[in-house]
Amino acid sequence: MLRESSTATGESYDLTAIVGSGGADGGVPNGMVLVAFVDAVLGSDEGQCSDLRDNVRHAVGDAGFVDVCATIASFNAVVKLADGTGIPLEDWKENRTRDIRDALSIDAFRA
Repeated sequence: MLRESSTATGESYDLTAIVGSGGADGGVPNGMVLVAFVDAVLGSDEGQCSDLRDNVRHAVGDAGFVDVCATIASFNAVVKLADGTGIPLEDWKENRTRDIRDALSIDAFRA
């Protein structure tokens, strides 16, 4: 989804930022604070999450903050549902996404 949406908008993003290997903003406005917030939400340090929540709200506004939280929740839920129920990746999708999955080492992650 990420690669296709960037193609559709004509934007160029460094997707390595989402797996921590890029160390940058990924070409996304406020990318560093967003990646830090995702890591905090999915992590176990509630204090860090609380601190970063204010940073995100300041960076993207209240409506943007709601969008950020909804996106995190949606992606997290989809992965957990697929992994938890054993839904296989379709052959056509596996073939089409092999290069990006390899580049980002996505297959090494588990929900």
